[in-house]
Amino acid sequence: MEITRLRKKIDKIDGKILGLLNERAGLTLSIGRAKSKKGASVYVPDREKEVYRKLVSDNKGPLSDDSLKAVYREIMSGSLALEKPLEIAYLGPQATFTHIAALRKFGESLRYLECKSISEVFTEVERGRADYGVVPIENSTEGAVNHTLDMFVDSELKICSEVYLPIEHHLLTKRNKISSIKRVYSHEQVFAQCRMWLETNLPNASLTAVASTTAAAMHATHGGDRAAIASGLAAGKYGLNILARSIQDSRHNITRFLIIGKQEVKATAHDKTSILFTMKDRAGALHDILIPFKRRRINLTKIESRPSKRKAWKYYFFVDLDGHHKERKVRKALASLKNNCLFLKVLGSYPKAS
Repeated sequence: MEITRLRKKIDKIDGKILGLLNERAGLTLSIGRAKSKKGASVYVPDREKEVYRKLVSDNKGPLSDDSLKAVYREIMSGSLALEKPLEIAYLGPQATFTHIAALRKFGESLRYLECKSISEVFTEVERGRADYGVVPIENSTEGAVNHTLDMFVDSELKICSEVYLPIEHHLLTKRNKISSIKRVYSHEQVFAQCRMWLETNLPNASLTAVASTTAAAMHATHGGDRAAIASGLAAGKYGLNILARSIQDSRHNITRFLIIGKQEVKATAHDKTSILFTMKDRAGALHDILIPFKRRRINLTKIESRPSKRKAWKYYFFVDLDGHHKERKVRKALASLKNNCLFLKVLGSYPKAS
């Protein structure tokens, strides 16, 4: 009787929540119409950041901050879909970690466009067939994704946001025992991230590198002595058993993904700016370039170099720094930097991901 009484209370609360959600949706539609008149973007990363910040600040529990943010991700996803049916391009196929990152960022209510390569993601957004794209930029154990870095050299797209995704690799198969596995399929980077586990638990299994973890899961569906290392989402999609969970060697295996689009993002006071530049070829050039940031106490969180494909022994430098490019001290540092560069491009300023 006590459980029945409590459930009736929950039903009443659910009714109130439903009414408030639809009231919120009505306001969203009004905002959408106002944005349309002004030609403003539907997705606003700085507003998204503020909503999450306020929710976490006001949350008194017992619902955890992560659970609350997951609920509101879907609420905001539904709201975006009401304003405009956004199309999100991502490096596919489905159930890859980039697909998971896209869902984590934008939720289930939007449309998703599967792309075969990072360059195709850029192309789909540039040509307007997708509103935003999701691409990997770096992994905490394997380093930078060079193809993504190279694409920014010629692309005019901006970085609008970022998302960090903890990477958990699982052993997926039709079998029920690890001892029955003789062949394992996965992406070559995944094998590198699971090397110690494989050497300990499947030392005699043959390892076959394929284009993606999803392709690996598809191989495992053929049964026999096959297994794949892929995501939990892939296990559900392809009807595979998770024989071993979280087999990556590092507990801190995290991949950072970028959201690319055509819009400038407003400052939030907790921002990151990404830039790309080439230096003049002279002694001490790199030292001189870093001085303006040191003087203004601007933290550089990432420096990556890539060879230019236009001229031998010339390099592009990719830098992430704290702050928004329209902030006074960042603006002045970039102006000083430009004087010592052959080429400088601001790839975007955007809210820092937690």
